[in-house]
Amino acid sequence: MAARDGSRAEHSTPTARRMIVGAQLRRLREQSGITRGDAGYHIRASESKISRLELGRVGFKERDVADLLTLYGVTGDEERRVLLDMAKEANQPGWWQKFNDYTPKWFEPFLGLEEAASRIQTYELQFIPGLLQTEDYARAVITHGLAETASAAAEARVAVRMRRQRLLRRPGAPKLWAVLDESVIRRPLGGRAVHREQLERLLDVTTLPNVTVQVVPYERSGYAADGAFTLLRFAEPELPNIGYVDHIAGGIFLERADEIELIGRSLDRLAVDAETPERSRQLIAKVLSES
Repeated sequence: MAARDGSRAEHSTPTARRMIVGAQLRRLREQSGITRGDAGYHIRASESKISRLELGRVGFKERDVADLLTLYGVTGDEERRVLLDMAKEANQPGWWQKFNDYTPKWFEPFLGLEEAASRIQTYELQFIPGLLQTEDYARAVITHGLAETASAAAEARVAVRMRRQRLLRRPGAPKLWAVLDESVIRRPLGGRAVHREQLERLLDVTTLPNVTVQVVPYERSGYAADGAFTLLRFAEPELPNIGYVDHIAGGIFLERADEIELIGRSLDRLAVDAETPERSRQLIAKVLSES
């Protein structure tokens, strides 16, 4: 099992590798009948640290992984090597770490998960999704409409947003399905010129084979979900679907089965309420011609 998982994760990101190693450690611990508390005691750590390790939320110390594998009865050289190598690779820094001074700590896990996802589904009620924003639109959002006073921190956040967008055009790019409330495409954030450029970007990006944008018209908006959200899906079967919701002071990850089911129902309703991709393009083009 571990060897196959290793080969499957060979081209995945450090975040995905960390999650896979964590899932494997949890599987081995449960098979051994060992509690998180006992595992934590064995490596001189808390039960909560074992939980974070198994969720892939923190980096691994090679000694801790080796000690846990011994505790769980994993003695085969090959299985130990694969997991230890993956744990080492999972500690590689992500591209966003050079922006650490300006990126909120609570947002860093999302950046890694987004980079690792094979499918991204997002619903927006207020803004164009970050992965589809132009630089000027992003600056208007980040500075709350005061782009001319943008600080170094604001410019760094704009740079992070622009860097994130590379994943849509990389080899093996994830599929993005973005559903926007009609108010999003009509709201002239940043002024007329910024608004027009953003609408043009939307029309351009929907020509990519991995990007789908749909618009929920006014008459059908407000029913499918109470607020904006993102659902991340992963190619590795060990990795669960993860939901994410922004709020004014941070972000919340949704991982429980009932939470993911609720998001799934909202996505099903959005698929019904939204215009087709082609009709959505026509609506975006109409708004552009009127702006």
